Amino acid sequence: MSILKATAERTGTATGPVVMVDTEAVPPAERFGWWNDMVGQEVMPVTTRSPYAPEFSGRVESVRLPQGAVGTFTYSPMTAWRSPVQIRRLDPERYFLVLVGAGSSIRLAQGRTLTCLDAGDMALFSTSHPLACEFLDRGGPCRTTQMQLPRTALPLTEGRADRLLAEPLSTRTGSGALLAPYLAGLTRAVRDCGPAELSRLGAVAADLAASLLATHLGETAALPPETRRATLLAHVNAFIDHHLPDPELRPAAIAAHHHISVRTLHQLFRTEPEPVTATIRGRRLHRSRADLTDPALDHLPIGQIAARWGFRHPADFSRAYRNAYGTTPSETRAAAAAARSAQQPCAPR
Repeated sequence: MSILKATAERTGTATGPVVMVDTEAVPPAERFGWWNDMVGQEVMPVTTRSPYAPEFSGRVESVRLPQGAVGTFTYSPMTAWRSPVQIRRLDPERYFLVLVGAGSSIRLAQGRTLTCLDAGDMALFSTSHPLACEFLDRGGPCRTTQMQLPRTALPLTEGRADRLLAEPLSTRTGSGALLAPYLAGLTRAVRDCGPAELSRLGAVAADLAASLLATHLGETAALPPETRRATLLAHVNAFIDHHLPDPELRPAAIAAHHHISVRTLHQLFRTEPEPVTATIRGRRLHRSRADLTDPALDHLPIGQIAARWGFRHPADFSRAYRNAYGTTPSETRAAAAAARSAQQPCAPR
């Protein structure tokens, strides 16, 4: 059993598939050593140094996926390096995508590349090559999210990903713009997931990662059809979410934006729970329902809430809402207000 899992079981800090551990669960004198041992198992064996070693603090949330793992780490500033000797002793043959969190900066060197990464930046590193990484002191803890990618799981020409080691990878456009927030929120999103849904969410992350790397290598045409399909679907879903308020959001507009036919778009959704039109309507209704139960929006008329999420006519909205939830929008709002009132403490007499 890994150090991380053993500590989580001892302290009762596992939430569904997510393991959460804070160094507060470890005696102070052992915290920096515990963190080094944990990193050696969860990432790779490295040598570390930290000016904060005597009062080191760290927190990790990690989830195992069918292919690899994703972990969010928060820790005192430190330096880590991996030597050829350590590689010869043990090489798990993995790649890691590292996403830098808010308020953090990293100086990463691997191969012949040295790069500085700030919040929101992403890069790739490997367990199979010497590495030096400095997590810079910005007056607070460092935060990173790391995605483990077994070398054999990447659908790329063997060894080609090594060309990207320590190179900044775009998180502003394309697959990187989808992958960065997806990874940052994954450990929160999967806490109540069953095995099937966890597998599906993990597959989406793996497909987006493969697409990101293939794009930077110019090898997108070599990706398996299922990876290209999953990546396209992720882009379409993100586009739908972003444009839900637009009443003109229809299959034709979605297909045109992604340079595919409407027929291809409908085929893309054949394996999804609902067709594309029903997906749009369902997400609009879900957002509308959230607004109806938000006390901060009680001042908005129901028709205005409907219009916020792309419904042109209040009557059409009310009909679709009742069909979906078995109640009217006004009844939902009234029930939410009554529930809030019941939860308020009684005033003293």
